[in-house]
Amino acid sequence: MLEFIAVLKSMGLIKAISAVIAALLSLNLTLNGVIYADGNDNDPGDYKNVIIMIGDGMGFNHIDWMEQEYGIDEAYMFSMTDYHGQSKTSSSNNIVTDSAAGATALSSGVRTNNGAIAVFPQDQYGVAYVPLTLTELARSYGKMTGVVTTDSNHGATPGGFSAHVFDRDEDVEITRQQIEESGLDLIWSAASGLVDDAYANEYGWTLLDSMADFEAVQPGTRSFGQFAGNLWNPETGADSPDLSTMTVKAIDMLDDDADGFFLMVEGAHIDKHSHSNDEANMKIAAKEFDETVKAVIEYAKAEGDTLVVITADHETGAIKVKDGKFEFTSGSHSNANVPLLVYGSDNFIKEGEAIKNKEISRRLAMAIGADSSEFPKAVKVEN
Repeated sequence: MLEFIAVLKSMGLIKAISAVIAALLSLNLTLNGVIYADGNDNDPGDYKNVIIMIGDGMGFNHIDWMEQEYGIDEAYMFSMTDYHGQSKTSSSNNIVTDSAAGATALSSGVRTNNGAIAVFPQDQYGVAYVPLTLTELARSYGKMTGVVTTDSNHGATPGGFSAHVFDRDEDVEITRQQIEESGLDLIWSAASGLVDDAYANEYGWTLLDSMADFEAVQPGTRSFGQFAGNLWNPETGADSPDLSTMTVKAIDMLDDDADGFFLMVEGAHIDKHSHSNDEANMKIAAKEFDETVKAVIEYAKAEGDTLVVITADHETGAIKVKDGKFEFTSGSHSNANVPLLVYGSDNFIKEGEAIKNKEISRRLAMAIGADSSEFPKAVKVEN
């Protein structure tokens, strides 16, 4: 497909296609504005630091099941947050979203087709326009930006905050955009095998691929983490940091900037272990994500001027309660609403409110500093 787009450019057809797409996007964004404005006046206010935490595949019953396993009366993410709502997770072309479309809604305020990352459904190949992402918006406000995940760097969720591609399986292209074009200050993830020292250094990154590298890196260093081992499990003892350790250090790396920072944190393995109906490991991954939430909110309480939003891209496993026991009823995603929890703002959501996933990113954009009319936004692709 990339070759096909190159042919279109050589034939001079991109301008004509762009005009048609621009008209469609203008209508789409106008309709979005009408929908958003319909009875919705939630402006969270401006924040120095904005953090979104995504428990991939995490539904309400995942949290309840974890609580039952570990004897927690109330998970940190519920007990430490101020407001509890729900996110509706459909994609543009399916009532059940995948992680790519789910991440796109959360990163750009746009519902796209399943399998696509940070592109419009009207221009899925990014021929003419792509939607602005929250990381790109935050950089325009002078904020530092970071992505931390237990998945590989080219996973659908980190990809949604750092690249624009028509197919989530375009691992090399996602990585290329992250390294060469993203402008992020840090991307830390499980190793993908696609980045080495020479490639990272060529574009101003320091590659981190061991615990020694991780512990040694200092603020002011642009770093690309590629860690072996199970980042979702703090008990593996591998030569790599776990999610909570990465997140605490990422905040330390970013919070010296006077303009603040935007950070996306993903616990990817709640989803992965739910797909395989692996109860034991799902609960370990969920507990590690919960510990990470605790660490982030403790930072926000101490620092102030920090908004923390915890949610999921979708629910995986269709967990049900039968005769007082939790059980997986599927190995796939469901269309169940997922948690939307907020710390630091009394006007991000109303208690118990259920909103569309794309609305979360619009409110986050306002917290970064954008006017309500500035997001979502179509950005013209340079041809």
